[in-house]
Amino acid sequence: MSGFVEKPEPLQVPGLVHLHTGKVRELYQNEAGDLVMVASDRISAYDWVLPTEIPDKGRVLTQLSLWWFDQLADLIPNHIISTDLPEGAPADWAGRTVVCKSLQMVPVECVARGYLTGSGLVEYNESRTVCGLALPEGLSDGSELPAPIFTPATKAAVGEHDENVSYEEVARQVGADTAAQLRQATLAVYTRGRDIARDRGILLADTKFEFGFDGDTLVIGDEVLTPDSSRFWPAESWEPGHAQPSYDKQFVRDWLTSADSGWDRKSEQPPPALPQEVVDRTRAKYIEAYERLTGTSWS
Repeated sequence: MSGFVEKPEPLQVPGLVHLHTGKVRELYQNEAGDLVMVASDRISAYDWVLPTEIPDKGRVLTQLSLWWFDQLADLIPNHIISTDLPEGAPADWAGRTVVCKSLQMVPVECVARGYLTGSGLVEYNESRTVCGLALPEGLSDGSELPAPIFTPATKAAVGEHDENVSYEEVARQVGADTAAQLRQATLAVYTRGRDIARDRGILLADTKFEFGFDGDTLVIGDEVLTPDSSRFWPAESWEPGHAQPSYDKQFVRDWLTSADSGWDRKSEQPPPALPQEVVDRTRAKYIEAYERLTGTSWS
């Protein structure tokens, strides 16, 4: 059992129709048929959306995605139409809301990996492969791969795991031409992001993207290269052979699996509320990632 500890009631806004509540985002449609995406301060871990929010998290994710969309504009178009607040929307939506195109989304999580960790490490330790791609011997947790790899996954519902699949399976599901476009775009965007982040002292270990079609044009959507969709590691402390410190939910995961939380991850009980110290340290990590990547102060 997993999902929301306490599923929120979406706000009803005149002129907007609520479509979906995700782990982090609320999705609406305006009268023109465009999508309105609002990033909340919710945080998830171990397939649970937790009862405690991280202040400013939704704004950090939104503003960082907008910054990255600008850095990637020559590589691939994005779904953003406007950042103007819809008429009648609450003031709290400012800075966390985008109006975007309604795309025909491709039902594939497009994952790029430049370093070995996470589920890729588990598979590598079993078979020396990741999503069926053979890798050399001698790699360990945190090792840089010889070249970035495209390791797609199927999209799962809230509370369920995405499942890694082979490139051949993606081609079977969406067609060979679309699969080739997804792989090319994923690796191009990852490489650009990796290089920009590295110049700022951050390693982009892996990341996931969502793509859709606007007519015949492949477009990148949702969020891009944020701490929620990516593993960012401080370059100065990188050392293969063990888990790396990261700019994401590390403090949340560590606390939930510690004796202090009193929570048994294997039970069906929902996780408890987070203590203020964990909230504050997690918020600081999100903001530090924003500031190091963009070179601007968070305010």
